[in-house]
Amino acid sequence: MPKLIGAAAIILDSEDKVLLVKHSYGKNNWDLPGGKAEEDESAQETAKREVHEEVGLEVGIGQLTGIYYDPNYDMHHFVFLANNDANQIPQPSSPEILECRFFSRDELPKPISDFTCKRIEDALNHERQHFFHTVGPRQWIE
Repeated sequence: MPKLIGAAAIILDSEDKVLLVKHSYGKNNWDLPGGKAEEDESAQETAKREVHEEVGLEVGIGQLTGIYYDPNYDMHHFVFLANNDANQIPQPSSPEILECRFFSRDELPKPISDFTCKRIEDALNHERQHFFHTVGPRQWIE
């Protein structure tokens, strides 16, 4: 079976708040815009496509901030900084997304998983030493 790849984008506004999307399925939880790679698609292309599909933004994909391996699904998640240079306004543009908003890192909405919080913390930590992380089952903050 081929390895699964996922990618997500960290998009900041002018106040360094991070864009999160609220899913219309599962726990209706907040998450980074992102998803699974399609065939013949790089992790960067996945992040760019998923942002466009979920919130309608055309972003530039920047620096890699972390790679997360989830042994439960044998999946690697890549996280990138993405820039919204045109200052477009994100709007839910997929049935999977109920809403999208910018949040400050110390006022993240709930429900949210520890995995989402970790990816945001790592991305905003400019002192980060490690890019590769192994993650366990999600813990929910509700």
